[in-house]
Amino acid sequence: MWQPDSLIQRLLDFLFPLSCVHCKQHGYILCPSCFALIQPLHPPLCKQCCTPLTNSIFCYRCSTYPLQLNGLRIASAYQEPLRSYIHMFKYDGNRRLGDPLGTLLAQTYTIYGMQADCFIPVPLHPQRERERGYNQAQILAQACATYLHLPVYTTLLRRTRFTYAQVHLSLQDRQHNVADAFQCDPASATRTLTNRRIIIVDDVCTTGSTLAACAAPLFRAGAKEVWGLVLARPI
Repeated sequence: MWQPDSLIQRLLDFLFPLSCVHCKQHGYILCPSCFALIQPLHPPLCKQCCTPLTNSIFCYRCSTYPLQLNGLRIASAYQEPLRSYIHMFKYDGNRRLGDPLGTLLAQTYTIYGMQADCFIPVPLHPQRERERGYNQAQILAQACATYLHLPVYTTLLRRTRFTYAQVHLSLQDRQHNVADAFQCDPASATRTLTNRRIIIVDDVCTTGSTLAACAAPLFRAGAKEVWGLVLARPI
């Protein structure tokens, strides 16, 4: 099927040839050498949220305030150069970074031996999506799912109210900010998600409050397991 967006992208690639966002090497949006600069997290890691540990099995936060989902897996720490890649992708409009960053998520999925039936991106509120022009989590989820040959559902989970940016909020304020902010369409979600293993995809996670708020309606719709998969987390 003819895809207008694909034609436009090919035209843009012809007019403005790809060059690596980091080293400017031609032919790549993120060349293999610069991609390899993204360092994975080194064990020991919390079995629940992947926070680096010195001992024990679970980090203090998960021992005290367990994530309200089955677990969280992270590609890398929120540090350079990944931090800059995410910023360019999310705020500077460089959508083409979604492909290598989605591949990074797929590699993380494989490294941790994750098992899923489908992917669901964290939805943006329609107002925020209009302002940005796209949902970065949706682009990541689609790239990751394509790599792994798994379905991605972009309409089953909706953000039903506008929420403030989480970056400067405390843990309690984050939880309150996103509480009941997401909903599933009961009929279609139940048919699709009952007894399924779901992975929620986002770019950055700090406390896990947004992922937990997304997981709640998915569990109510009958999901068997709900996991988070993100690019980075401040460590």
